[in-house]
Amino acid sequence: MPNAPMYALLPDGLVMTGLVLAWLNDTFTGPSGRRTTYFIALLTAVVAGIWFAADAFDPHVYYYFTRMYVIDPFASAMKAVVTLGYAVSIVYSRKYLEDRDMFRGEFFLLGLFSLLGQLTMISGNNFLTLYLGLELMSLSLYAVIALRRNAAQSNEAAMKYYVLGALASVFLLYGISMLYGATGSLELNEVFKAVASGHINDVVLL
Repeated sequence: MPNAPMYALLPDGLVMTGLVLAWLNDTFTGPSGRRTTYFIALLTAVVAGIWFAADAFDPHVYYYFTRMYVIDPFASAMKAVVTLGYAVSIVYSRKYLEDRDMFRGEFFLLGLFSLLGQLTMISGNNFLTLYLGLELMSLSLYAVIALRRNAAQSNEAAMKYYVLGALASVFLLYGISMLYGATGSLELNEVFKAVASGHINDVVLL
């Protein structure tokens, strides 16, 4: 659809707005505002999740940013799942975090950043969009793993995950560059069409 309405992007914008509000609250209130940051993150996830679920009943397909970002019923449904899943996870992790002195604003902010990366991946219609979403999600999780700064196991796990993620990113980018060289496009639909045509060298696909 060439003239896609901007209202379809509002749930994604809500997550970004909630992230900014939680960030500002945590920055200017400090430890005293941790519970407020928690409730901002929770409210954002619940409202956005319900909104995504409602959008899943819209049968139209919308493309944005030169077809790099797509919103369709399947994408909206998957966004509802991950967003409400994030809300459930922070509710159930609250007691765990409080018992280990980890109930801090950083945990919820990093979770929202990771959620935003997942939403970007779900709506990605281009390999670059997928990669940006993957990196946003992964980098946030690296920091979450290292949140217990005084725990050696936490720091070791974060470092191992970071090294593994860096290597995986290298191979992923190399594979994307090979596909671009073979198909001349980074758009998923165009790549799929080129692969289905059978004109792509099998060695490149492997």
